[in-house]
Amino acid sequence: MNHSALTPVFAGLRWSLHALLIALVVVIIVLSAIADDPDSALIHTLASVFLAVYLGGSLLAHLKPEFVLASPWVRWLWLAALSLIWLGMLWLTPDAAFIVFPLFFLYLQLLPSRAAVLAVAASTALSVIAIGAHSEFTVGGVIGPMIGAGVAVAIGFGYRALYREAEERQQLITELVETRGELALAERAAGVLAERERLAREIHDTVAQALSSIQLLLHAAERLDGNRPGLEQLQLARQTAADSLVDTRRIIGELTPPALDDRTLPGALARLADSTAETLRAAGTPATVNFQLEGVPVALPMSVNATLLRIAQGAIANVVRHARATRADLTLTYQSDSVSLDVVDDGVGFDPATTAAEAGESFGLRAIRQRVESLGGLLSVESALGEGTAIAVTIPVLDPAASAASRPEVSA
Repeated sequence: MNHSALTPVFAGLRWSLHALLIALVVVIIVLSAIADDPDSALIHTLASVFLAVYLGGSLLAHLKPEFVLASPWVRWLWLAALSLIWLGMLWLTPDAAFIVFPLFFLYLQLLPSRAAVLAVAASTALSVIAIGAHSEFTVGGVIGPMIGAGVAVAIGFGYRALYREAEERQQLITELVETRGELALAERAAGVLAERERLAREIHDTVAQALSSIQLLLHAAERLDGNRPGLEQLQLARQTAADSLVDTRRIIGELTPPALDDRTLPGALARLADSTAETLRAAGTPATVNFQLEGVPVALPMSVNATLLRIAQGAIANVVRHARATRADLTLTYQSDSVSLDVVDDGVGFDPATTAAEAGESFGLRAIRQRVESLGGLLSVESALGEGTAIAVTIPVLDPAASAASRPEVSA
């Protein structure tokens, strides 16, 4: 589990379990030596082997956690070995029944719920039988292990629930941090694009227009009198103005936002569809990615263009990574008072009701919704298991004609 506020708690519980089990094994060794048990040598050997197996498995889990998590048979083999050695010790001395309590927690932590409860019940029964066989059956000898088993089961399942909740919370925190970072990058990128567009527009409306006017005036002066003094200087000045105008147009072109460098959102979305299809083909998982334009395109504010483009990029990225779709359709629709973007795929989909009940709306989707709503728009997500996913975004455009007039083409 990633580090969280509860990580020291879980670490403390694990170290306490290690200390308890080692201490109980040492107690068994000491008691058999004090009692001068005829089987003390064999008890000491089995206890040492038990400790070696236990510490070896714990060390493996600490050094190679990914391997242990990916190989359930390792946990089963380790627990089986510990249980068999413990049974051998229990056959020789009733003091080995002490070890059953930490074994309860190992079963409950490493085995599936049903198997863990069965293992606890079986080890409890064996402990009671061993204690009675070595001495005699008593009420304390029967009830004691049963109470210990009940307490261990309650604590074990409580530990599981707490650990699972901590894992889910840490995952949500990680997702929130990542989403905040992505949102900050998107906002920064949108701000950079808007500033580049503003600079390109300002240069176009001032410097480029002035150079163009100077060039026209000098050319007119040349035509007035072809023999006037200083004609060569006029021609040189006109050529210099023409060269400067070319440089200015190049600077305007470089300032034009790269994602929308053909000055249209439809063009950027069409390239996104083409590049995604090429990426999927290169990865060996070909899928059809289509872009469709409906309505007559109008000039939109950079914030709207950037938002729609980022949503399309995010939705298509999810299709590539998670949906396992064979087809995805991007549709951009210009209407009289709004612009809409629809992203539809035929992938695996999900159940929105179940997702909302389990963890609420994802932080990524929530960030998109907030971004759309900040522009006065609406976001709709429809999906079902095995039936794909459809994302629809609608952003109002109050006055397309005025918007187009107020945002001239970046060209000169």
